[in-house]
Amino acid sequence: MTTANRPRPKVMSLSDSAAKRVAEIMANRPGAIALKLGVTKGGCAGMEYTMEWAEEIGKFDEVIEEKGIKILIDPMAVMYLLGTEMDYQVDKLSSGFVFNNPNQQGACGCGESVNLVPAAPDRLAEVKG
Repeated sequence: MTTANRPRPKVMSLSDSAAKRVAEIMANRPGAIALKLGVTKGGCAGMEYTMEWAEEIGKFDEVIEEKGIKILIDPMAVMYLLGTEMDYQVDKLSSGFVFNNPNQQGACGCGESVNLVPAAPDRLAEVKG
């Protein structure tokens, strides 16, 4: 099988609860066509996840459509999010989106920032196909 015929794996996936919560929030966001995810330098652990509503798809955005939700991945974040599952969790004191990321090596005590490493070159090559 050539690489042209091989299906491209998704950069990330959504749990059922994350998809449901994104759909609920998006219903109140006129003009938003997708949720855009990325990472930026910051916080005491080195990086932070970013989330914003998108009204258009950027030229180089990675587009993921799953469970009726469209997610855009900032092109600079792909190597840090490869293999990540986005979940939505509710407990007694808080609720929020959680990223189960195999590229995360640590997090700060408050949970606002993470230590991420780029995906291994072989895993990144699978996505770029």
